[in-house]
Amino acid sequence: MSVYNQLQALHITLPPVAVPAAAYVPFAQTGKLVFLSGHIAKRDGAAWVGQLGLTMTTDEGKAAARAVAVDLMGTLEAACRAAGTDLNGVKRIVKVMSLVNSTATYTEQHLVTNGCSELFGQVFGGTVGAHARSAFGVAQLPMGACVEIELIAELA
Repeated sequence: MSVYNQLQALHITLPPVAVPAAAYVPFAQTGKLVFLSGHIAKRDGAAWVGQLGLTMTTDEGKAAARAVAVDLMGTLEAACRAAGTDLNGVKRIVKVMSLVNSTATYTEQHLVTNGCSELFGQVFGGTVGAHARSAFGVAQLPMGACVEIELIAELA
């Protein structure tokens, strides 16, 4: 099944690429690898503010990470189009790095990040969606966002 059929089945509409908030580009390609800049969690168009272990639960964080995955796919689609393909041209989601705004005692960053990883698995399937991953707890993120995730993907 195509990536776009999966997105439709999940009732997901990809957003346009967000305008960078500082001095960087949304993505950069070298060879077949595309590196996506970190995307913060957003809710209703604004930063999804919160801190895991203080103002947010793990399930809320997981939902935020899923929202970031949708935004990342919007940017990945733009990167694919710039390379002359679309999301069906993604050979592999290579690496996800997740930063979770959390208290010093919070230890479920990996479960929060599953919100992103599980969606990539559903959308891309099999070995294309399976990826290496890191999940870190951090003291703060830009604009007080609860989660920020960056991505490396390989194009066919």
